Formats: sequence, structure tokens, C-alpha cells
Amino acid sequence: MRRKYVLSHPQPLFPTFPALAAKVLFPAALSFTTLAATAQVQSVAIAGKPSTKADDKNATTVIQAEQISGRPERYIQFDEKVELVKGTTTMVADHAIYRNLEDELDAKGDVRAVRNGDCYNGDEMRLRLDTNAGFVINPSYKLLRNNGQGKGERIEFQDEERSTVFKGTYSTCEGFDPDWYLKADTLKLDTGIDRGVAGTSVVYFKHVPILAVPSFLAMSFPLSDARHSGVLPPSLGSSSTGGMELGLPYYFNIAPNRDLTVFPKYIQKRGLQVGLDGRYLGVGYAGETNFEFLPDDKQTGTNRYALASTHAQTLLPKLALSWNINHASDDAYPADFATNINKTAVRVLPRDLTFAYTDTYWNAILLSSKYQVLQDIAAPIVPPYDRLPQLTVHGGQFDVLGFDWAVDTILTRFSHPTLVRGDRAVIIPQVSMPFLQPGYFVTPKLSLHATNYHLDNPVAGQDANSQRTLPTFSLDSGLIFERKANWFGSQMTQTLEPRLFYVNTPYRDQSQLPNFDSATADFNFAQMFSENRFTGHDRIGDANQLTAALVSRFIEDSGEERVKLAIGQRIYFNQQKVSLGGSVSQSRSDLLLSAAGKISDTLSAEASLQMSQSDNEAVRSNYGLRWSPAPRKVLNAEYRFQRDTVTPNNQVKQIDVSMQWPLANRWYMVGRSNFSLQTNKLIEGLAGFEYKQDCWSFRVLAQRFVTATSTSTTGISMQLELNGLAKLGSNTIDVLKKGISGYQPIN
Repeated sequence: MRRKYVLSHPQPLFPTFPALAAKVLFPAALSFTTLAATAQVQSVAIAGKPSTKADDKNATTVIQAEQISGRPERYIQFDEKVELVKGTTTMVADHAIYRNLEDELDAKGDVRAVRNGDCYNGDEMRLRLDTNAGFVINPSYKLLRNNGQGKGERIEFQDEERSTVFKGTYSTCEGFDPDWYLKADTLKLDTGIDRGVAGTSVVYFKHVPILAVPSFLAMSFPLSDARHSGVLPPSLGSSSTGGMELGLPYYFNIAPNRDLTVFPKYIQKRGLQVGLDGRYLGVGYAGETNFEFLPDDKQTGTNRYALASTHAQTLLPKLALSWNINHASDDAYPADFATNINKTAVRVLPRDLTFAYTDTYWNAILLSSKYQVLQDIAAPIVPPYDRLPQLTVHGGQFDVLGFDWAVDTILTRFSHPTLVRGDRAVIIPQVSMPFLQPGYFVTPKLSLHATNYHLDNPVAGQDANSQRTLPTFSLDSGLIFERKANWFGSQMTQTLEPRLFYVNTPYRDQSQLPNFDSATADFNFAQMFSENRFTGHDRIGDANQLTAALVSRFIEDSGEERVKLAIGQRIYFNQQKVSLGGSVSQSRSDLLLSAAGKISDTLSAEASLQMSQSDNEAVRSNYGLRWSPAPRKVLNAEYRFQRDTVTPNNQVKQIDVSMQWPLANRWYMVGRSNFSLQTNKLIEGLAGFEYKQDCWSFRVLAQRFVTATSTSTTGISMQLELNGLAKLGSNTIDVLKKGISGYQPIN
């Protein structure tokens, strides 16, 4: 008959009458083994609560075995199929001894224990039942949270959450021969904060040491997705501008909503670069600041640095503050230190400070804005105007006796080192009366654009004080038709949406007015339905024009838009006189056509065409396909064309192909080629492969991208991702996500 022994904690085994209980249950003349052979024996117990991790100390302990013997006031011997259950802790062994005074259990012979879901096996185990402290000899272990597992000479339990593995290993790979493992003299595991800390340690991959960490660096690793302070894995890469690059960042988890990363990096051709990246988040505020500094660059002999800082904060319930500050030590900094095309493409660095006040029917924004222009000698650009400052006030309300009204007021101080400087005041009142019905809409609108200038240094023939007032009338209207349709065998709803948009703005000579922020707007479907063909407020285009467009959609029953087709054009009833370089005599604008949709569940396509009506040639076109038959299988192909209408020979012809595709079991190929057919040059390219195992993945990536008009950078990066431990090498995931549309990480 299997015997059961029940303990309760923290009370003693016999809290009220220990002497009497000993006499009744365990007579001195008889051994416990004899009693067990004649009857089922149970001790006096106090009922415990249902056990959780929080109250394991108060939980009832139940021990069962085939044979029970000993002196209960001192020790009890359990033999054959011993099993202990105490809250979330269970243990089985061949033999065990419970010592009453110490409240300890010693187990031997194929010991297996589970504590809060974590499993431990060993030759011998001691467990103090009231504190869960103890040790295991020759253990192997497996953690519930992240599949972490390993072995060692000894594990010591400080309590139910903290333990130390001596001369042990750690890995997230299954099996007795893991592909990678961390071997250390000590491994401190804390499941309470989900963190592991290794002393003097070596990381092995395929039994080859790849990383050694001395004890003073105290390598830490997560036991879950939680953040922890410690040395981050080293980064390794190479580029044509910097040579070999080696970084060893350190992460400070200052608080749950604050952290700081220090990333020293040695660049072979440049020297030692030090960087800081701090992030913070709180109730009503958030921000991030990144700073890089390289003293005495080997190539230039100068100090090189860069700063980027963003911040947003609510000062009062309706008042907010934000800034966006960027600075570089010199024009070539992004080109010399960039690791991908996204950084080198930035040539204008803004420095903005903004206060914003928002109320129910009005809001105000006070902005101070300056720019640093990183010039390319081969293609210089004119720096934009600084706004020091700009005050924008907007007020408006919908459906006031059937009318919508709004007023925008903009006061700006424009500053520039070489061009005309001065103040500009703009006020734009407008009122509209929308008629909205399920099948149609009509919206007449009347607005007035009043502008006043005061210039500090007008050019010859230009007035220091000038003003301009222009009214604009517009009428926007459209119809919406629906019908049931069939798209390749699928029942859908097809819409037909004709739209007409009329604008009338009288002509005013504006050639003597300064141009602080106006440019010709890019012509597209969104701009077709705007009242001004220029951006900014310094040029208001004269207009007597009608925009006609037709849109048709195929919509699935789920509401998803399957296909969209659109065509549109402007018709000019008079010659346009206001321009930023000569007059425009066309009677019609370019014709716009676009189509986009899903041909099937795996194949999608899009196309757009801008056709000149004066010479019947394409001005701009774009055609793209995406095929994604399964996860981590994507192929993108795109053709882009653009013709300069002023200089017809100046054309852009590009083919952009990118892909992520499996080559064989666990092998994936990634790549992108953005190639110029006009110059027969590679604008941007990347190629590499990925390999995925159950507990690790590996990536190799070669990248080439343009850093300036006449220069390019080539780099090679590698990353070994050890699940649950670290990512060794450069961050290739972000490069792949930005470079390959539809890319999905393999891990």
C-alpha cells in the first residue's frame, strides 16, 4: 500500500500536543516501518490554502512513498517512488530523508524536480521546504519561460526565484548536443526579473568558441522579453569608407520607461567612435536623443560628430511642446559613416522647436525652424528659409446653420544668409456649404487669400512693403453608383464614382513679390483636387479650370478593396499667367491614369501613367508587381520612368527588383537591385542569404549604395542570432525590412 505523509507550514508538525502525538502515532517500541506494514499512517496536518507561487511558503506539503520509516520527531526516511508536492513545487526520487528540526528534505537517486514550471534533474538534491533554498548535484535543467536549458556541476537555490549554476552551460537548443551554448564558471538565473548573468564565460557555436567574456563585464542575457542592463553582443561589419568596424555596446535599463545605450565602435580607417542613445517615456512626454563623436578622424584630422534629438511633451491640458534637433559636424558626415541609404539620402537637417495650443474650435502653433544643409559639391542646393518664428492660428467649425467655416492666420519671420529677408502675414477666411447625400455630394466654397509683406533688404525694383488679395471660388461635386459584379468568379460590389472640381481665381501680377516657400506642386491625383497649383503662400495661381476624374472600385463582401481604377485630367479655360518660370499655355493638363489591386490572393499589381497632352508622350510612369505565394516568399519588380519636360534628354529610367525566397530547406536568399538604365549604374543593391535553425539563425549581407552624386559605399555585414541569448554582428534586419517590401524575418 502506498503511504502518504502530510506537512503544513509554517507551523511545526505537531503544533499543539507533540508528545501525545508521538506516543499515539509513533510508539517508541515500534519502528515506523512496522507501522507502515500494518496500516496506513497519516500525520496531524493543518489545512493549507490552494497554492500559488505567491503563497508556496504557506502551502501544505505532501510526501508519498512505498516505504516510510524513522523517528518523526527527528527524521523520516522515504524509500521507493518518493514523490513530494508543495504548491508549485514537485519532486520525485528513489530515496529521501526529511529532517524535522531543519525542515529539510534530502533526496537521492534519479532526482527530478519542478519549481514554478522549471525542471531540474540530478543525482542528489537538498530542499529547505520553508524557503525553497537548497542545491542539486550534477544537475540538468530546463526553464519554462524561454526553453533555456543546460547542465552543470551544481545548482544552488537561494529561494524560489533565484539560483546559481556552477561550472555550467546555458542554451535554448533542444537535445544533449546543442548547436550553441554558453559555458561559464557561474550562471546566476533570476526568474523573478527574467534575467541571467554569466561570470567568466565563453560562447560556443558548433563546439567552436566564438565569444569570450571576462568576469568584470558580467555578461547578462534575458530569460524572457524583458529588458536588462548589461553588455550587448558585439557588432561587426565592414565598409569601403571605414574598413573593418567593431562595436561593443552597453545597455543601461535605468527604469521601465528610461534606458541608455553606450556604443563605442572602432572603425579601422577612422578611429574610435563613441555614441550614446537615450530613450524616455512618461505620462505626457516621450523622446529620444542620439549622439555620436569621433575625435581626430584619421582621414580628415578633425573631430566628427552628429546629434539627433526628438521630444514631445504635454505642458498643460491644451498646451504641448516638441522639438526635433539635428546637427552634423560637416557635410560629409552621413556619407562617411552611413550604413544604409536611408541615412545618406538626408541632406537637409531640421532644427524645430514647437509650442501647440489646441481648443475646441481653434488651435495655435508657434514654430521656430532652422536648417543645416549638407552640401554635395557635385550637386549643390539652395538652403531653405529659416522661420524665426512662425505663428499659425486656425479656427473653424462644421455645420453652423448648414455652413462650414474656417480662418487661417499665419505670421512668419523669414531669415536667410544670402536671399531677401522679411516678414509675411497671411489670412485665409473660407466658407463652404456642403450638400451630402448617400449617392452624391456638392460643395460650393468661397475663400479669400490676403497677404502682406515687409522686407528688410529688397532687391532693386522691389517694394519693401507690398500686399496681395485674391478671392477663390470652387465647386466640388461627385456621384457614387454601385452594382453587383463578378471578378474572376468572385461576387463583389463595383462602384463608379465620377467627380468634377471647378476652381476660379483671378489673375494678379506677383512677379515682384518675394518667394519664401512656394514651389510648383507635384501633379498627382491628390493635387488635382486642390485650389492652388503651387505649394506655400507666396504664389497663388490664376485659375479658371475644371478637373474631371472617374474612379471605379471592386469591393469584396468583407469590405476589402480588391481593385481600384482611376483616370483624371484638368481642363484650363484660360491661359495660366502666374508661374515660377515662364507662362503656361496648355489648354489641358497631363492625363493621369492609375490601376492597383490584387489579381489573386498571391499576386498584386499597380500601375500609374502621366501622359503629356502637348506631345503625346509619357512624362512619368510606374509599373509594379508583387508575388507572395507563401510566408517568407516575396518577389517585387518595379519599373520607374520620369522625363524632364524642360530638358527632355534628362530622364530617369530605373528597374527595381527585390526578393526573399527559400533556396532549400532552412536556406533563404534575399536581394535587391535598383538599376539605372539611363546611366547603366547600380544605384542601390544588396544581396545575401539567411539560414534558420530551431534555436539560431545566420545572415550575410553585402550592400552597395550611393552616398553622393559621384561616390558610393560598399559594405558587408553578418549577424548570428542565438535565440534567447544575443544577436552577434550588425543589425541586418532593419536593412532588409527597408530594402525589401514585404520582407518577413525568418526567426
